[in-house]
Amino acid sequence: MSAQVLIVDDDLAHRSMLKILIKGWGYDVAEADDGDVAVEMVRKQSYDSILMDIRMVNMDGITALELIKEYNPSIPILIMTAFSSVDTAVKALKIGAYDYLTKPLDFEVLQLTLERMLDHTRIVSENEELGSCLEPNNMGMVGNSDVIKELRKIIATIAPSDASVLITGESGTGKELVANAIHSASNRADQKFVAINCAALSENLLESELFGHERGAFTGADRRREGRFVQADGGTLFLDEVGEIPVALQPKLLRALQQGEVQRVGSDTVEKVDVRVITATNRDLPEEVEHGNFREDLYYRLNVIALRVPALRERPSDIPLLAEYFLKKYSNKNRKNIKGLAPQAMDTLIRYAWPGNVRELENVIERAVIMTMGEYISTRELPLSLSVKENEAPIQQAQVSVLTGMSLDELERKAILATLEECEYNKSKTARRLGITRATLHNKLKRYGFE
Repeated sequence: MSAQVLIVDDDLAHRSMLKILIKGWGYDVAEADDGDVAVEMVRKQSYDSILMDIRMVNMDGITALELIKEYNPSIPILIMTAFSSVDTAVKALKIGAYDYLTKPLDFEVLQLTLERMLDHTRIVSENEELGSCLEPNNMGMVGNSDVIKELRKIIATIAPSDASVLITGESGTGKELVANAIHSASNRADQKFVAINCAALSENLLESELFGHERGAFTGADRRREGRFVQADGGTLFLDEVGEIPVALQPKLLRALQQGEVQRVGSDTVEKVDVRVITATNRDLPEEVEHGNFREDLYYRLNVIALRVPALRERPSDIPLLAEYFLKKYSNKNRKNIKGLAPQAMDTLIRYAWPGNVRELENVIERAVIMTMGEYISTRELPLSLSVKENEAPIQQAQVSVLTGMSLDELERKAILATLEECEYNKSKTARRLGITRATLHNKLKRYGFE
């Protein structure tokens, strides 16, 4: 079913022209000849996006925008205005308009903006349909991207074995969640899952935590204590930040892995344990081995099965699902009735690079839920650091020297090729990223001899 676009304009000729144009792009079109008519139509029927003029006879576009946003803040509204009314259009953005275009309209820009607006509407619809992504059979991992689907398949394959698993990935990607999913899908699911962060403890404390200690083994050891290996006997032990384990402690960990034997600090007795060990790190362990910071034999023992958790920027289609998941979680926790995110807010989340990955996204949504007074999260409740312009990577000096003296044609050619490659040679996606139409991209490719 085609997306439904509502055109609101009291100029019949202009409205008719837009109707023919937008229908030619493959959309269904409805018409309203004034702002008050549009408000009534929105209350009776749902629309995927609205294209609205500001100057109208009975009700101006600003008033109509306010009333429509009060009724349904999630509808993206694109404002049309004369150049002399740009200040009014900026006011419309503050109220909640998705964007504005000045007359006479640039039809290429209009088409691209409509596509971007309708992408948001599609994402909201898909989020409702993909509620199953939060079901237990998805191993607790929210997402429907190809990389997450593949990760679930790998987990289902390796979970029944007792082999050691080394999980790698950037900080905040959810490595412990993956470890827990492996345990939950394994034959040890009814036994304990014990986790410890190796970076949080000093060498002496870490040794005691892992292997236990006898009473009097060191100052403050006023009683005998079982270590995490014994606590996890029969189940799974997860060692987070395993790359931080001191070199002096690594042989004892290797013995526990190879022999299934542990020895408390201050004891001569060896205990047998049956533990599956899953580890995680954001370090490059082969490089640590090369520098002498990590034992090679321990690395190979841990790395029987390697599993990489993708960064959030590698699965942007999962951002809306994750945002909605955290929105529900923290709305319930803070006893708030927040229904969703406004289109511009969601657009900001999708365009951000997320160096802190899922953990950063969760923190952003929690903060936004606390700050939001209404029913929808807007860009006002998001940190300024999420702005695309604020987070564009600065041009390095080396890059500047390369660009200096290059012709504009060569710069454009390189930009198009780089964007094509980044978009995996998807021309529609490339055109959107470059801010041009597919036809314009085709002509430029032909001009530079690539088509």
